Amino acid sequence: MDRVKGKVAIVTGGSLGIGRSACNLLAHEGALLAVTDVLDREGRNTVHEIQEAGGRAEFWHLDVGKEAEVKAVFRAVNEHFGRIDALVNNAGISGANRPTHEITEEEWDAVMAVNVKGVFFCTKHVIPYMKKAGGGSIINLSSIYGLVGAGDVPPYHASKGAVRLMTKNDALIYAPDNIRVNSVHPGFIWTPMVEKFAGEQGEVAEARKQLDALHPIGHVGEPDDIGWGIVYLASEEAKFITGSELVIDGGYTAR
Repeated sequence: MDRVKGKVAIVTGGSLGIGRSACNLLAHEGALLAVTDVLDREGRNTVHEIQEAGGRAEFWHLDVGKEAEVKAVFRAVNEHFGRIDALVNNAGISGANRPTHEITEEEWDAVMAVNVKGVFFCTKHVIPYMKKAGGGSIINLSSIYGLVGAGDVPPYHASKGAVRLMTKNDALIYAPDNIRVNSVHPGFIWTPMVEKFAGEQGEVAEARKQLDALHPIGHVGEPDDIGWGIVYLASEEAKFITGSELVIDGGYTAR
């Protein structure tokens, strides 16, 4: 239970799904959690779960697409906990699912504001605190669709591809500071976002069967499948890993 004992971790989009799992598992392994999200009630519920289990966590409202908010919240987290050791850039949205030529500028920009600018802003403003702490781990949530295409949701694919390359570039920039930067690439994980996507395809149970069939292992993943990968990258077990892609996809991209 001590894999990240005493480390201070910020998780964006920590209220639901993969973010909530990451918060709970990091806390289980001894981290002090800054849970951030635009979903206040759900975020405070995550904090309550951690505290009920004996962990330490606080909630901050944060829209990662607004740089002033990122700067203020990260300063507050550092003041509250005294340091920042890990950042999980998990906040993300899927966006419009239409062909590229039918996507509006506003729809494109909405996805980029969260999925790309959010990662940029959070990385930018956590780096000084990690340098002061003597190092750290930044974990960026990309996707299988940052690696391969699927012929749908153009802004999402573009954003996750950007996150993949931002990760590698920042890994090179900050390696001399003992700051590791890695990306995680989930397959379909049964989260509220994926359930909503499935519902848009038709009857949810049938859509889930179709998603299950995309993965050679035979089923979609669970949030903890990704959460444990995040714990690993935040821990000293991964001290020699930077600029890498942790693909957790049930074999989806093996084809």
